[in-house]
Amino acid sequence: MERRDENFCVRSQLTMNDEEERLMRDVAIPRTAATVAPASAPVFPWGGLLILAAAGFTAVTTELLPSGLLPQISRDLGVDESAVGSLTAAYAAVIVFTALPLSRLLGGRVPRKALLIGTVLAFALSNVLLASSPSLGLAVAARLLGGVAHGMLWSSMAPYVARIVPARSVGKAMAMVFSGNSIALAVGAPIGTLMGSVLSWRASFLILAGVGAVLAFLAIWLLPGTPDEDSTTTPTLRGALKLPGVIAVATAWPLLLLGHFTLFTYIAPFLHVSGLPDAFTGISLSVVGVASLVGIWIAGLTADSHPRRSLISAVALLVLAFGLLPLLGGTWVGELVLVTVWGTAFGAVGIYNQAAILRAGGEHKDAANGLTVVTIQLGIAVGAGFGALALTTVGALWVPLAAAVPTAAALAIILASRRGGYPAGPRENRPRSIAKRGR
Repeated sequence: MERRDENFCVRSQLTMNDEEERLMRDVAIPRTAATVAPASAPVFPWGGLLILAAAGFTAVTTELLPSGLLPQISRDLGVDESAVGSLTAAYAAVIVFTALPLSRLLGGRVPRKALLIGTVLAFALSNVLLASSPSLGLAVAARLLGGVAHGMLWSSMAPYVARIVPARSVGKAMAMVFSGNSIALAVGAPIGTLMGSVLSWRASFLILAGVGAVLAFLAIWLLPGTPDEDSTTTPTLRGALKLPGVIAVATAWPLLLLGHFTLFTYIAPFLHVSGLPDAFTGISLSVVGVASLVGIWIAGLTADSHPRRSLISAVALLVLAFGLLPLLGGTWVGELVLVTVWGTAFGAVGIYNQAAILRAGGEHKDAANGLTVVTIQLGIAVGAGFGALALTTVGALWVPLAAAVPTAAALAIILASRRGGYPAGPRENRPRSIAKRGR
């Protein structure tokens, strides 16, 4: 009888309801009421997550579309193409200056579901106003509204997702939602640009507005609600910055974006000086977008179980790809292989970092996530400027090496932040005694 009791105890220690569940709570996002799906919500709300992915697709397409339609907008509004660039600059600038204040102002006062629906409707309104703008000034004003909506969407989306899915599925959910970004990079902006060429630039933005309106209607039906008074602690930026790891993630993640956009912005001159035809520019950018979907899929499988090891591997591959491009990027085989590695790794690191900031932020994850929205925009902006500096100082051939510098710095931060921003996952941190009993 005593032998049976001992066997039963050994078996019970192998279940997730005991020792490994304790480990999951220690290293994953805290299983508070804020991170567990409400009783009225499905265990994994596929419909709601698809709506959020589509909203992300619409947001990124809205952000990038003016660049592809710049000549048409310039001719129609009667201004120089350089002036039309203000549509993109104003969009990014307003995100930097409004994301944190608005997140703090509205985050605790407006129900999260209503806030997300409101941001999607604001995107639609911004695109309608832009499509009907008779002058550049009004067009810029319309883009400012879109930038405000963009900042609010990305500040509130990830914390919302963490609240409507079980803690063990957060990485999978993030991968699903943020796949909309990569799809927009791969096909959203090019399709919108094609529509602008076939129809008009105004028609492209009106179609985007219609998509946003439909998504807002579907969100009313498909997005589950969340309890807003889910903690006795009021989320604040000051509180988030005091938590170990928040500064590490909010620094390393933008550095990765900085490295990415250093090369992404100036890949055309790099390919030209490498001796490849001009057609490779469009092909390479499409490969980066498509490969990033593969990276997101991989991250969805590993972000909840092996987040640290997987992130380190992905960032190391980024450094390797950037470092080898000046040497092997002169052949179409070498260039396509390295660009594929680049896109796959880059798609994955976004999911790992998104999960990391929510985990590091704890009860202040809303404020911590809002901080990364701002620092990421700064990383993108600085990346373009850093790429321009590298282009004029060391030459187009060595721009990938310039991109490797901030990427390597991010890797160093990740390696040093084992206990704070980038801890090991539940399957990376299993005690040996449990592993032995499992055998």
